[in-house]
Amino acid sequence: MKKTVAVALSGGLDSAFAAALLKRQNYRVIGLYFQTGYEVSPSHTTSPTRLPQTYTRAQRAAEQVGICLEVIDCSRVFEREVVGYFIDTYRSGQTPNPCVVCNQRIKFSFVLEHAKALGASALATGHYARKRQEPSGRISLLRGVDCTKDQSYFLSRLTQEQLRQAMFPLGTCRKKRIREIAKTWRFSSSMEGESQELCFVRHPSYKDFLSHLGGFPCEPGAIVNTSGDVLGKHQGLHAYTVGQRRGISIPGPEPYYVIRLDKKENSLVIGSKSELAAHECTVTHINWIGMRPPEKPISVQTRIRYRHLEADSIVTPLGHDTARVRFAKAQYAITPGQAAVFYQGERVLGGGWIACNGSEGKRP
Repeated sequence: MKKTVAVALSGGLDSAFAAALLKRQNYRVIGLYFQTGYEVSPSHTTSPTRLPQTYTRAQRAAEQVGICLEVIDCSRVFEREVVGYFIDTYRSGQTPNPCVVCNQRIKFSFVLEHAKALGASALATGHYARKRQEPSGRISLLRGVDCTKDQSYFLSRLTQEQLRQAMFPLGTCRKKRIREIAKTWRFSSSMEGESQELCFVRHPSYKDFLSHLGGFPCEPGAIVNTSGDVLGKHQGLHAYTVGQRRGISIPGPEPYYVIRLDKKENSLVIGSKSELAAHECTVTHINWIGMRPPEKPISVQTRIRYRHLEADSIVTPLGHDTARVRFAKAQYAITPGQAAVFYQGERVLGGGWIACNGSEGKRP
């Protein structure tokens, strides 16, 4: 009997190609499309007879691969676990990373459970990542072979049980080669687009989204430098994130960057690029993958955001799931709320949330 695998179909090339690969490997494949409730712009409405474009693309992909497509309504849990987290994190003065949360709490939790109810033994996605079972029996998460597309960062919070039931068919593939093969398979050109990073933000900006749906009030406050001098006024801290340059609109001898959001004083702390540099940060709620929590300092490469080159660092445990990360060279814009992911070579050791950085103690 064929093993049944469900594939989360977004309508893009990667997930469709993953489904096609599995089918060619003699799996029974089921396509899954999960509705978040944010498929259309807030300025438009979708009638009961008009399906969102994302669903239409997913349906077209399923037809082209030759599999059925099941629809899962994730709107309630998505609103609570992802959108709620996004809003609450901004409200706390930090910068969220909803894609990391979505993979852990939606795709490999809610959607996975529905996939199992349909008879699937695993859920596959179009992520560029790999996994490996170690001699200890634990599952390790590995980088994707295509370093330009590696998405292991976004999977760093998956548990052992979730990884056991996950499949990443594209982990050993390169995007360039996938595009070439897709042409020979005559895949639709509509699949070529990349998935939108934040699928639920349909407003012109995060600020608009937070103001309209998050109920963030306009709370003006002082813009100050790191010495405490008042330089101007902001219209709400939720419009800023650490390292941001645009939107400050304060003249100076050199460009200003956001150094810190002082939620207690409702002030925006800005400074020069050099003042963004920090040598360490604290990381909390660490999910250790394929290993037990370390009891002594370990040498790793740490990625402090997705578009960041890993940096040599020492992770010193401060408890079961908390650690201090000390970088060999100063890093810029270490942002509280973002995921910090630890690597050793191709292996992902774990990941947690940046709670503070080395500049947090430098209050004006």
